[in-house]
Amino acid sequence: MKPIRQLDFLGKRKLAFIFSSILLLISVISFFVNGLSFGIDFTGGSVYEMHYNQSVDLEKMRSTLAERGFADANVQHFGSSEEVLLRLKPIENINQQELGQQILDAANASQPEPGEMRRVEFVGPQVGDELLDDGGLALLFAFIGVMIYVSIRFEWKFSVGAVLALIHDSVITLGFFSVFHWEFDMTVLSAILAIIGYSINDTIVVYDRIRETFRISRKTDVEEITNNALNETLGRTILTSFTVFLTVLALVFLGGKTIHGFAIAMLIGVVVGTYSSIYVASAIALALGLNKEDLLITQKESVLDDLP
Repeated sequence: MKPIRQLDFLGKRKLAFIFSSILLLISVISFFVNGLSFGIDFTGGSVYEMHYNQSVDLEKMRSTLAERGFADANVQHFGSSEEVLLRLKPIENINQQELGQQILDAANASQPEPGEMRRVEFVGPQVGDELLDDGGLALLFAFIGVMIYVSIRFEWKFSVGAVLALIHDSVITLGFFSVFHWEFDMTVLSAILAIIGYSINDTIVVYDRIRETFRISRKTDVEEITNNALNETLGRTILTSFTVFLTVLALVFLGGKTIHGFAIAMLIGVVVGTYSSIYVASAIALALGLNKEDLLITQKESVLDDLP
C-alpha cells in the first residue's frame, strides 16, 4: 500500500526515545517500589473444586465471597457451568480444613441450591517459585532466539534493535501491572510471550521492507531510505494492529474475569508493540550505524540466487 503522504517518523525519533525512556523509568522504579502483584500461580495457595446441580452464577459467588473476607478469590467455571474452580492465596493462622468449610459455606450461600466439595489441593510456594523461574527462562530464550534469527536473516544491527524493542515492550507492559497493582499470573505471562511474537512479526515486516528499499534505491541517505520503508509498511501495520486491537478489546469487556489479565496485557502490548516497530527497532539500528553496505547482496548470495 503506497502512502498518500510521507510521514517523518525518524525525524521524531529523539522525542520517541524520550517518551520511551520516561515509560521505562516509571516501570523500573515501580518494580522496585511496588513489585508485581503475583497471583496464586506464583505465590502458592489453595485450590477448591465444587460441583452444583444447577448452573452457577459466578458473579453472585464472587460477591458473597468478598463479603465474607475472600475478595481476592479467583473463581471460574471448570469444564461446565455446574463445576466451579476456586483459587485462594495463602491465609495464615487458620486450619486448612476449617478454611475449606468456610469457602464452601460462602459459595453455597450465593446459590439457590448447595453444592459439594469435590477436591481440595494446596499449592506450595516452592511450586510457584519454580513457575516464576520457568517463566523467566521462557522470556530469556525467546529473546535469544529472536536475536539469533534476525542476525541470520538480516544483520546484527537489526537483531539488537529487535531484541531491545521486545524488551521495551515487555518492560512497559509489566510496568502497567506494577503501577496499577494488577494481578500478574500465568495468563499474563502467556500474554507477554504472545506480545513478543506479535511485535517481532511486525518488526520483521518493517525490516524486510527496509532491506529491499536499501537494495533498489539509488539514494544514499540512510535515514530517508528507512523513513520511506516505514511509510510503505504503515498501511499494513495500522490495519493489522487495529484488527488485533478490536479483537482484544472485545476480550477485555466480554471475556470475563478469568482472562481479563491476559486481555489487558495484550491490549497494552499491541499498542506498545506497534509503536516500537516504527519508532524503536529501526531507530536503534540506525543509531548503531546501519548503512547501505550492510544490506547489499553479497557475492555469495548472488551465486545462490542464480542457482536453478
